[in-house]
Amino acid sequence: MIRYIIKRLLLMIPTLLVTSLLIFWAMDLAGGDPVQQILPENATVEQQEALRESMGLNDPFLTRYFRYVGGIITGDMGTSWKSGLDVFDTFMGRLPKTLLLGGTALIFACLISIPLGVYTAIHQNSWKDTAGMVFALFGVSMPNFWLGLMFILLFSLKLGWLPSGGTGGIEYLIMPAATVGLSLAALLTRTTRSAMLDVIRQDYMTTAKAKGASRNRVIYQHGLRNAMIPIVTAIGMQFSFVMTGSVLAETVFAWPGIGRLIVDAINKRDTPTVTGSIILCCVMMALINLATDIVYAFCDPRIKAQYSNKR
Repeated sequence: MIRYIIKRLLLMIPTLLVTSLLIFWAMDLAGGDPVQQILPENATVEQQEALRESMGLNDPFLTRYFRYVGGIITGDMGTSWKSGLDVFDTFMGRLPKTLLLGGTALIFACLISIPLGVYTAIHQNSWKDTAGMVFALFGVSMPNFWLGLMFILLFSLKLGWLPSGGTGGIEYLIMPAATVGLSLAALLTRTTRSAMLDVIRQDYMTTAKAKGASRNRVIYQHGLRNAMIPIVTAIGMQFSFVMTGSVLAETVFAWPGIGRLIVDAINKRDTPTVTGSIILCCVMMALINLATDIVYAFCDPRIKAQYSNKR
């Protein structure tokens, strides 16, 4: 297992290099002169050229890219052109808010999806199953930004129960977490239902019933326990998406997380912040996927044995 983890960590290096190159190239194509963003409007042409030369902006593209990669290796992810703050420190300052939103949305989704997925599976082809799948279809089909706007219109503007955006107490977290969590719950409901249907058809389920095990024990101890393997994988994949893909929810609810940081930086043409933040997001996704594989291995000893035998 240790050897497998080290191998996965080493494979992250070429992935991150290719990702950083594509991001750096895209931001270079987007244009925008950082000198005009840093210096005041009354700066002379000589001052602009001097700053451009000191920042290395006149160098060829590959020279600037490899200099940037060299800075990352030494722990320097650059400085924001707009705020003058260190990109890594800014990212880490926003990370707790995104972790809070993503973690709450994931817990919310699991509390809904796993019981609902099990319930629809054991009532397959009934109206209860149909109702559960209608919910799942609704959750998958509704865009996050539309759902968030509907929540604001209903619970904030019409009923006045919750604030429309910003941060503060738990009341500020409810609508953003529900917006992200509902679509996630819909996906996990379908995954749980499918996994339970596969398990229910297995011989050991019939054997457990024949031995006189109670219905709940057969479903939850024998069924859900074995069905958790694909469910855990789906949760890990969706959590990495929630951590890096809740841009719309953070924008709609003015939630100061990583997604909003990247959107604001793109609007301001703040290349160091955009590039550094996306690279750090890629690192997070890779680590989350690795953690998911490890949990997957502990859920299924057969997978753990395969990892242990890999060279």
